Amino acid sequence: MSLRRADTVVIFTEDADWHTRRLRAAIEREGFTVLVLSLNDCGFAIGETAHGLVLPGLGDLLPAAAFVRLIAKGSTEQITARLGLLHALRELGVKVMNDARAVERCVDKSMTSFLIAQAGLPTPRSFVGEDRAQMQALVDSAPGDMVLKPLFGAQGRGIRRIPARAPLPEPDRVGGIYYLQDFVAPAVAESYQDWRVFVIGDTVAASMLRRSPGWITNIHQGAVGVPAPHDPRAHDLAIRATAAVGADYAGVDLIEDEQGRLLVLEVNSMPAWKGLQRATEIDIATALARHLATTLTPVPAA
Repeated sequence: MSLRRADTVVIFTEDADWHTRRLRAAIEREGFTVLVLSLNDCGFAIGETAHGLVLPGLGDLLPAAAFVRLIAKGSTEQITARLGLLHALRELGVKVMNDARAVERCVDKSMTSFLIAQAGLPTPRSFVGEDRAQMQALVDSAPGDMVLKPLFGAQGRGIRRIPARAPLPEPDRVGGIYYLQDFVAPAVAESYQDWRVFVIGDTVAASMLRRSPGWITNIHQGAVGVPAPHDPRAHDLAIRATAAVGADYAGVDLIEDEQGRLLVLEVNSMPAWKGLQRATEIDIATALARHLATTLTPVPAA
């Protein structure tokens, strides 16, 4: 069955913030109408609508494409339903950027680490488990400090540095799951920085170094972004890491170890870019909109 499409790109988000406003304007410059929706307000209507979905403002029409900016926190059931809707749009042939598969892989840091390693990319040793005693044994036998991260987390919140043989928190303090990663000592002692590389398609759109007086190098935690030097190693790793998780675009975090080797830390499928744009003066929203437009064929009038 052929379903009619609107000449509309949906931005899924929870806030008409700076990012959404910039992205909306950029997509409109590409000739599309933009509809901003929360996934919370969408759902399924199987046997009722032509496509079986509830998409406020579109009725029986499918969007030309969808851009996933933010997904709200919620219960397991709520998150499953929201991701299910993104899966359904993809099954209906709608371009979703990033689609649910990439979002799921990046939100779950354990899967991100697994896929990065499977792609043959350098990344710190990582361990995930529920048993506190087993994970404590890893900390006690580690050659150096480890980093305890929330399995689902962003913007540097909830990250802890665990010295060798220091006690891990109780399970209820970490959501019942421990994600441990070797701490990567900086190439220059007490000089903390990492890379944020923004990949769109198979191209690096912009990159910056995030420098901090402390070991957490996130802009939201007080780090300062400066333009990164051109480094083919960093660009290659970031592009390959983005491909490894199946994302159309991503914010890839890299770190340089004491030997000068770059390692992939994380891949973010819904990255912010305000700090990056401030540091590099590159219009990320325009680059995202142009990439999305190139993936679409002309949409006939409904």
